Amino acid sequence: VVTLGLPLSGVSPALAQSADPSVPASSTGTAPVSAEITALARALRLDDLFAVLRDEGLASGARIEADMFPSGFGSGWATALDRIYTLSALRAGFDRELAVELGEDPESLAEMQAFFASDLGARIVGLEIAARRAFLDPAAEDAARVAADKRRTARDPRADQIDRFITAGDLLEMNVAGALTGNLAFMTGLDESGANGPALPQDELMQNVWGQEAQIREDTAVWMQAYLGLAYAPLTDAELDTYITFWESPAGQRLNAALFLAFDSVFRQVSHDLGREAGLAMLGLDI
Repeated sequence: VVTLGLPLSGVSPALAQSADPSVPASSTGTAPVSAEITALARALRLDDLFAVLRDEGLASGARIEADMFPSGFGSGWATALDRIYTLSALRAGFDRELAVELGEDPESLAEMQAFFASDLGARIVGLEIAARRAFLDPAAEDAARVAADKRRTARDPRADQIDRFITAGDLLEMNVAGALTGNLAFMTGLDESGANGPALPQDELMQNVWGQEAQIREDTAVWMQAYLGLAYAPLTDAELDTYITFWESPAGQRLNAALFLAFDSVFRQVSHDLGREAGLAMLGLDI
């Protein structure tokens, strides 16, 4: 599913298994991208999805600039963002990792591809991408948050159904871990640039990042209810139940884990590169 594999922002990746977050990710394998993986990527509309992720990343980069240096980093920052979010490189890295994680399992791959190529699967993918793009507008996201709060207050059964969906993919834990990992990668890159002076011990960086866990967990839970509520609003309860059932299946569970790991590999490196470039920009401005 597109949603299960997504980072909550262009900076924060999703993580499904433990890894050493202090080490910037690189390709963990060289498995060729098979025709089956290519077909699955097409059914998931990954080209359209990554176009949205690029826009999210550029917007996130603008917020980094505003937060870290309100007067601006200059044109070099925009150039760095454009390079970091080069779509062809992100997609190539993602497809390689997905091929590694899914491996050789024609039966499962056929089941995954068949679901997302079906009328319901294709419709769901379109809804997920449309909601993700809608969230580029802060007003749309705010409205979705208000709607989610109203569903919860009114004890709308759809809120419970979305909770089941989140549980099916272990979305809260995965995205919290991913956000923490992304933040650590960013801080590691920033530290490596020398912008903060002598490098901090890795355990100190980790301690600083883990201090954000409670707030990230709360923000993530609210964000997911808002986003999923908006994305799946056009679906009937029966259609959403069908989708949940797919994610609870062995093929769904395997795809979920593979998507998270592939996004982690790609966007953890993005986070690291953003931190390093931000640090270098700060050093350039200080001269």
